[in-house]
Amino acid sequence: MPLKVKKQLKETSQSLIYRFGKKIRKSGILLEARKRRFKEKEKSRQLLRRSALRREEKRKEYEKLKKLGKL
Repeated sequence: MPLKVKKQLKETSQSLIYRFGKKIRKSGILLEARKRRFKEKEKSRQLLRRSALRREEKRKEYEKLKKLGKL
């Protein structure tokens, strides 16, 4: 449902914009739009496993190099 804001008698354009912004904030439209815009796609189970294995391998390699004194 779109919001409608009509200019009232003897109302300045600045106050009209202020009233419009206030109405948008109260309605929650802006929050919903931001949630939809920045929503991240869920990663597949296999992709999560691969990244976990990759992190584990990197950690082991780092610890090995640290023991050898190369870091």
